[in-house]
Amino acid sequence: MLASQVKKAAAERRAEKAKNICAVTTGEVDLDKYAEVDGNWREIGLAAPARRALIDDGLFSLSDLRKTSLAALKELHGMGPNAIRVLVAEMKKADLTFRK
Repeated sequence: MLASQVKKAAAERRAEKAKNICAVTTGEVDLDKYAEVDGNWREIGLAAPARRALIDDGLFSLSDLRKTSLAALKELHGMGPNAIRVLVAEMKKADLTFRK
């Protein structure tokens, strides 16, 4: 009886995991649309999820980051600690500041 419960729980976890597949991997996201406008973010070395998050938020260049706060950037889905670190460094190089 215990073995059947474990198998059932494992099957439920696999089914739940299958539902949580990323929209990018299922082909629901048009990556070509992003490729047309993410050139500035590619140049500074941001990962694809961070680039998509910035573009979805209407931020296409470093100067656009002046419109938003660092806290708001950190809340974007796809913005990890490395992306934040890269953006902060690039903002300092360009002598730009985030919105307070």
